[in-house]
Amino acid sequence: MKSATMTMNTPDLPPSRQEILARMIRPRSVAVIGASAQFSKVNGRPLKHLLEKGYQGKIYPINPKYQEIGGCRCYPDMASLPEAPDLTIIAVPAKDVAASLRAVGEAGGRAAVVFSSGFGEMGELGLAQEHRLRDIACEYGMVLCGPNCLGFINAYEHVYATFSQYADGPTNSGPIGFVTQSGAFGTAIAALVRDRGLGLGYFINTGNEADATFSELMGVVIEDPRVRVAAGYLEGIRDGQALIDLARRCHELGKPLVLTKVGRTVSGARAAASHTGSLAVEDALFDAVARQYGVLRARNEEQMLDMLQALSGCALPLGNGLGIVTQSGGAGVMMTDRAEEVGLAVPVLEPETSRALAETMPTFGASGNPVDITGQFVAEPALLRESVLILLRDPQVHIGIVWLQLMNAHVDMLIEIFTQIRARASKPFIVCWVAAPDGVAQRLRNEGIVMFGAGERAVEAAACLARYAAMQKGYRADAIQDEPAHRIDLPFGDGAVPTVQAVALLEKAGVPMAPVTLAATADEAVQAWRRFGCAVALKIESPDILHKTDVGGVVLNLDDEPSVRAEFLSLMERCSSSRPQARLSGVIVQPMSSGHIELVVGVKRDAVFGTMVMVGYGGILLEVLRDVSFRQAPFSEREARAMLDELRMRPVFDGVRGRPAVDMFRLSALLASLSRWAAAAEQLSELDLNPLLIGSDGPVGVDSVVILRTRS
Repeated sequence: MKSATMTMNTPDLPPSRQEILARMIRPRSVAVIGASAQFSKVNGRPLKHLLEKGYQGKIYPINPKYQEIGGCRCYPDMASLPEAPDLTIIAVPAKDVAASLRAVGEAGGRAAVVFSSGFGEMGELGLAQEHRLRDIACEYGMVLCGPNCLGFINAYEHVYATFSQYADGPTNSGPIGFVTQSGAFGTAIAALVRDRGLGLGYFINTGNEADATFSELMGVVIEDPRVRVAAGYLEGIRDGQALIDLARRCHELGKPLVLTKVGRTVSGARAAASHTGSLAVEDALFDAVARQYGVLRARNEEQMLDMLQALSGCALPLGNGLGIVTQSGGAGVMMTDRAEEVGLAVPVLEPETSRALAETMPTFGASGNPVDITGQFVAEPALLRESVLILLRDPQVHIGIVWLQLMNAHVDMLIEIFTQIRARASKPFIVCWVAAPDGVAQRLRNEGIVMFGAGERAVEAAACLARYAAMQKGYRADAIQDEPAHRIDLPFGDGAVPTVQAVALLEKAGVPMAPVTLAATADEAVQAWRRFGCAVALKIESPDILHKTDVGGVVLNLDDEPSVRAEFLSLMERCSSSRPQARLSGVIVQPMSSGHIELVVGVKRDAVFGTMVMVGYGGILLEVLRDVSFRQAPFSEREARAMLDELRMRPVFDGVRGRPAVDMFRLSALLASLSRWAAAAEQLSELDLNPLLIGSDGPVGVDSVVILRTRS
C-alpha cells in the first residue's frame, strides 16, 4: 500500500487516487451543495460546524436561494466557484445527487461526500442509481464517499464533513483513527470514545461504499503520523485482499488494527459439495484471516474501547507474563483465573523477587504472585510503590496490574504513587481501581496511566497488549506470500475429479496418499486385492456420489477372494438401487490404512478471501464437533503450525494413553505444501481429505473429494 502523504504533482500528471483520498480528508477548501442557513437541518449542520469549530480552509456554500450563509458568500452552482474545491459535500435529495456529482466533476472537483439515502439500501432500483454514481465518479477521476453516509470528521484540522450527532459535542483530537460502515452504531462508538477521554483523530462513515471502501479510507488514515491506533466497525467485506493489504501496512507502521465485525453466526451453512465448504462460513474465514495477518478482533464496542484504551495509553510488554498486586486475595485469584483463560501466564516469581517482597511486606501479606499487600499500604504508602516495582523487576513478569477499591480519602496519595511507579518502572502496568472516585480515570490518563474499573477488563486489556506485542515480534511477510504463484493448469473439466486422478494430483501437491485402483468388474477388484497383498477397502466410484458413506458405498477390511468378489457386486447393486440416476464407474480398491488420529484437511475457494485451507478433527463427527482452523493460502510452515495449535484437540498431538506424539514438523510441511499448490491451481473450487490418518509412518490421505470450476 502506498503512502497517502500528499505530494505535489506536475501539471501534466493527474493526482493519484491515494493523493485525492488524502486531500479529501485534509482539504484546503470545502464546498457544500444544498447548503442551508437553517443550521439545525442536515444540509446546514456541516456548515455550522465548519464555521463554529475552527476550520481554517475556504468554505463555499452552494445554494441559489441565498446570497450568503453564516458570513460566507453563497454561490448558485459549482460552475460559479472561484476554484475547484478539495472536497464537496453533497446534501441534496437522492434524485438530484447524480446531477450534483456530475457538476462537481465538470468543475474539476476530485472528491465528494454524499449524505443522501435512497440508493443501494432500497433495493434493485436504488442499487442501479448507486452504480450510476460510481460510474460518474469514475468518468471524472473522482473519489466518492457514500452515499447514505454520515460523512467524516478530521479533528486535527477541524474538518466537519458530517451531520452526525457526535459533532455536536467536543470532538477533541487523539491518537485513534476510526472508520465505520455503520453510521448510527459508529456514532455510538465515537461517543463512548469521547466519554473515556481517548480522543478520535478521524471519524469516517463509509455508508454504502459505492466507490471509496473501508480499507481504502482506513489506509489513508493510518498514514497520518498522528494516528497511533486504527479502529474499525464492519458489517460486511467485499474485498478480502484489500483488508489483508491494510493489515500488512498497519504492521509495517507499527499501528494496531482493532476491528469489530458483526455477523458472527449464520442460520445455516451455505450449500457446498464438501465438508470444507459447509464449514467455511464468512465469519469463520474472517476470524482466521484476522489471526493470520495480526488483526485484533473485538467482540463488541465495549471490548473495542478497552483495547483502544490500552493500546493508545500503554507501552507493549515483551512477553505474556502477568504480575498482580492487590489489596484483596480474592481479586487476585479471580484475575489469575481470567489471565490463564485469555492466554496470559501468571508466573511463579524468582526466589530473589520473593525474598525482596518478603522483606518489604507485612507478615500477614502474601508475597507470591498475585502479591497481596492488604490495606496496610494506606499507612505505609511506600509499601505499594516498592511492591509493584519489585514485582515488575522479575524477569518472568512482563506487565503488571495493580488492583484496589474505593480509597476516596487517599486519591492524591495514590495518584502520586502510581506516577512514581511509572517514572521508575521499565515495564508497563495497568491500574484496576474498582468504584474509583469521580475524576480519577482522567487524572491518571493525564499522567499516562491506563485505568479500568473491573479486574477481568484489566486482565483482558493486558492480554490484548501481550497479543499485539507477539504479533509485532513474530510478524513476517512470509516469502511465499510475496512470490507470484505459478499457475497450475489441471487437465480436467468442471466437476468432481475421478479418484485415481485426484490421488495423483494430491501426491504432486505434497500429500502422501494411500494407493488406489479402479475396478470395473469383480475380477479386476480381486486382481487389485492380490497385488496389494493385504486387507482392502472397497468404495463406490461415481461422479454423482461424492459422500460415499451416505449410500452405504464403503466396505472395509476385506481380505479374501470370496469377500472381495461378493462385496463388489453388492456395492454396485446397492448404489444403483439407491441412486438410480447416478453414473457408476466401478469400485475403488484401496489397501487398509491405520492411524490413531483422524484429521480433515480441505480447501475452499471463497469469493471474498480467495483460497482458504482448513484443518481439523476429522471423521464422521466433523460437522458436529466443528474443531477446525482456517488460513488463507499460500502460507508457511510456521503459519501451518499456528493453525494446528488453535485446535481444541491440540493436546492429542502430544500423545495420550501411550499413543505416540504426532510429528508436527511433518504435518505442518504437508499443510504448507498443499496451500501453495491450492493457491496456484486456479481451477480448484473445493477439496476434502477426510480422513487424513496420522499413524506411526506419518500422515496418509485415505479418502478425497476434489471439485473443479473454471474461472471466468
